[in-house]
Amino acid sequence: MRSVALKDRVPLGPNGPLGVLADPMTWRAAPYLLVSVAFGFGWYLVLAFAVPISLTLSIVWVGVPLAMATVLVWRGGAMLERRVLRVAFGITIADPYRGRPERGLGAHIRWLMSDPATWKDLGYLLMLVPLGLVEAAVSIFLWAVTTVLLFAPVWLALQEWGGVYSDIVIDDVLGACVASVFGAGALVLTAYLVRGMAWLHGTLAVVLLGGSEEERLRASRARGIDAAEAERRRIERDLHDGAQQRLLSVAVDLGRAQAKFDHEPEEARMLIAQAHAGTKSAIAELRNLARGIHPAILSDRGLDAALSGLAARAPIRVDVSVELVERPPAAVESIAYFIVAETLANMAKHSAATEAAVTVVRDYRGVVVDVWDNGIGGAVVSPGGGLAGLADRAATIDGVLVLHSPIGGPTLVRAELPCEW
Repeated sequence: MRSVALKDRVPLGPNGPLGVLADPMTWRAAPYLLVSVAFGFGWYLVLAFAVPISLTLSIVWVGVPLAMATVLVWRGGAMLERRVLRVAFGITIADPYRGRPERGLGAHIRWLMSDPATWKDLGYLLMLVPLGLVEAAVSIFLWAVTTVLLFAPVWLALQEWGGVYSDIVIDDVLGACVASVFGAGALVLTAYLVRGMAWLHGTLAVVLLGGSEEERLRASRARGIDAAEAERRRIERDLHDGAQQRLLSVAVDLGRAQAKFDHEPEEARMLIAQAHAGTKSAIAELRNLARGIHPAILSDRGLDAALSGLAARAPIRVDVSVELVERPPAAVESIAYFIVAETLANMAKHSAATEAAVTVVRDYRGVVVDVWDNGIGGAVVSPGGGLAGLADRAATIDGVLVLHSPIGGPTLVRAELPCEW
């Protein structure tokens, strides 16, 4: 099953040379681009050996288990690559595999061989060889030129001291300083090219290692339906265990009071007072339950007031900006509200942030909700977690949720909710 409902995207990175150089993502992507060819060659050797042998032996059925093991191995390699890409490039690519059958060897074989994601995984692992060769060659050239130019004064000093002998000849201090200036420019250019190669590699990875948009939406809708059904059962359970039991107790107390009204009026009054208190408790429970389903302030005053209320209850300062000329449909308002509420709750628990901002605007995509904080970052999406549930909730109206949370922060959660105005 696909474990993440967030839309896969490749961050382009911060603006400006200093931003690119200071972004940790640049320095995590650079070593990956240098060594990805080694991963590619490793997987190529494994597959070039295992696939032909397993297919040959399958004629006498001996190779069938080996073939299944080979498929599982390359799927495991693709799953590992998705995790590595999340660290190196900051992209989250969920495992797009179909649900595994409960039992049956034949069902498991069909599950493995008929899943398009299985063969896309194989294509990606084989693509790593040519792609890694190009990335490694370009990276080695760029970093070599940058290092030589940037550290030209060091080369000059070593040559004068006789500590280095090479074909690199730097005549004087002025030439070394000019070369170092060009080296600084080469460093910026290299950083941009590293980010560009990382973006291209990540985009190809999203296409091959991720599911299609239709599959994502279908899976998210299914999870959204399951979540709605679970919510309905929770509400039924809360009503049964809470307000319903209190109202039943009220009915019993009133019945006993009616029976004692003529002969024991004092005890009847006590029972009526007890029933009155139980009625107020039941009303309070129903009010709290209704607030969890759909807050009254959202229906009465709209997103701006509802989100401002959430921000006021947050433990840190949260700036709220809602730029909507007209109120969106009720379903969009409700989803936007709960996305902000859950994100702010996660931020308070895990991010160690000192400030945050919530922005709601309308553009060609519909309603776009951004929740930003300056915390420690590193947010991930886990199956059954809060962010995955929010993505499933957004997918019920064909919306998407995008997470960008590099290690060290900041974190941005963006919801794009399409709607008709």
